[in-house]
Amino acid sequence: MRLTLRDGQVADAQVVAPMYRGFENLLTGRAPQDALVIVPRICGICSVSQSVAAARALADAAGVTPPPNGRLATELMLATENLADHLSHFYLFFMPDFAREAYAHAPWFGAVQQRFAAGTGDGARAALAARQRWFQIVGTLGGKWPHTHSITAGGSTRAVDASERLRLLALVREFRAFLERQTFGAPLEAVAALDSEAALQAWQAEAAPGEAAGGDLHLFLTVAASTGLDRLGRGPGRTLAYASATAPAGVFDEATGTLAPPDLSRITEDTHHAWLADAGQGARHPTAGLTRPDAHKPDAYSWNKAPRLAGAPCETGAIARRLAAGHPLVRDAVARCGATVYTRVLARLLELALVVPQMERWLGELQPREPFCHDAPLPDAAEGVGLAEAARGALGHWLRVERGRIAQYQIVAPTSWNFSPRDATGQPGPLESALVGTPVAADERTPVAVQHVVRSFDPCMVCTVH
Repeated sequence: MRLTLRDGQVADAQVVAPMYRGFENLLTGRAPQDALVIVPRICGICSVSQSVAAARALADAAGVTPPPNGRLATELMLATENLADHLSHFYLFFMPDFAREAYAHAPWFGAVQQRFAAGTGDGARAALAARQRWFQIVGTLGGKWPHTHSITAGGSTRAVDASERLRLLALVREFRAFLERQTFGAPLEAVAALDSEAALQAWQAEAAPGEAAGGDLHLFLTVAASTGLDRLGRGPGRTLAYASATAPAGVFDEATGTLAPPDLSRITEDTHHAWLADAGQGARHPTAGLTRPDAHKPDAYSWNKAPRLAGAPCETGAIARRLAAGHPLVRDAVARCGATVYTRVLARLLELALVVPQMERWLGELQPREPFCHDAPLPDAAEGVGLAEAARGALGHWLRVERGRIAQYQIVAPTSWNFSPRDATGQPGPLESALVGTPVAADERTPVAVQHVVRSFDPCMVCTVH
């Protein structure tokens, strides 16, 4: 990351993705089903998300719809991975920054150190233990995590019997108990029902600082109010979510407070400031995407392309999903302060409270004696699109098959959207614009406020460039 500082704050930012992966080129010429083995290796943190997007692209190309059990098993695995990511982000990455000596003067510093100090915080250790147990859900449904191979175009190849369904439900309820005891200090339904910032503040006021009744959300809200996180790291004003099991697709406009369906035909990737050639044709739709390295390209500063929707940058993530779903608390908070460090973290925590009960319902809908997977033969020539919502947001795979082999494969990941460089018109990516105005003290070598903004997007840099 390159920052230009002026008068004690960030005046300009360039977000550099320094790692070229080449997965899109690696897939070309292979059998289409190979994608199910290769693309999960893009990332060990969100491998299920990549599997789901690849399987959906293949299903679209084959014209196959998975049976209900296959859909439910896939959604359960995806939700497990996404919620584990939210948990890790909050306890292991975001909150430990507030246990740094820069905040030693704050009245809440001791409580944050006790709960979140890196490697020693009791909350962080408890979250790690809960996360380890939580991933047994993916182990049961998919055989292993990461790089789960049960997810296919036709559903899930790992059927679940009645006794396994009961064990899965026990694991979900164990995780619920952890969240209600440690994270929220309240029933998940009570947190999910908070419908405005006024209701959130009233809920917070019910628990005095230092008491367990408010849980770690209470501590986060105290820290956020004290440090002005609602004024830090405001995004570009547009959020993008693809359709998921817990939210519809939508592009939310902060300025008007309106939601519109995304026009996927207007997604482009601009390489003007990327170390990638565009063959003189400018921004391209992923179906015509080009991944051709040009390491000596003038004016380039990132391997990441610049995804745009109708020419505009979009932020993606849990906040985009909750805005698309119309959750009143997130809509109310964003109406006041926009997509900021505070609202991004709040949306992730809220998603924990919303999705765990949904997983309990999905498990109740599983029918152990019914099929989990259909055959999904591919024609020799086909095209398909696979869209998924990873923890970090909108993930898309675009596939073309010719003569029975992959002729084109393009991936646009959530961090590709959020950490994109400038495009040909000079528009910065979401993080680049969010960093402008961030305060930096004269003696800071690793500016803490800058780290808060970056972490609020929960970046996954290995997912960024393919």
